[in-house]
Amino acid sequence: MHLTEQKDLIVRFISEAWNAGNTSQLNTFLHPAFKDYSLPAGMPPDATGLKQWIDQVHQSFEPLTVIEEHLAEPGHCMLRISMHLKHTGVWRGIPSTGQTAVTSGFRSFAIKDGRIIEHRALIDGNAVERQLNEAAQLTGCQPKTAGNG
Repeated sequence: MHLTEQKDLIVRFISEAWNAGNTSQLNTFLHPAFKDYSLPAGMPPDATGLKQWIDQVHQSFEPLTVIEEHLAEPGHCMLRISMHLKHTGVWRGIPSTGQTAVTSGFRSFAIKDGRIIEHRALIDGNAVERQLNEAAQLTGCQPKTAGNG
């Protein structure tokens, strides 16, 4: 697989799976032996876990991942990204604020036989939560607790 094809695979994966939330075609992007080393604890580190995570994110956000930098070498791609997350549903107890949180990070992909076999990510999720909490205070949204519902 040429570097251009590898880069195209990753761009399509980000666009279709993450930005559009279309998980029905994950098998076209993911190798049967796919492992994801960046999923939250408790989720299986495979395509099933990735589908759950994408679905969960889309229940709370309208996400847009922007590829800021894309580096490739045979069998590997590395992205520097920014994420723009319009808060449309409850996330970690924070009711929808309608605001857009922005964070940045890195994604690393290993590619085998024309599909993604491995994924790792380093994304500043604390920045998202901090921005949502600030927006909730400004808009009067209160996090759900045992006392308020």
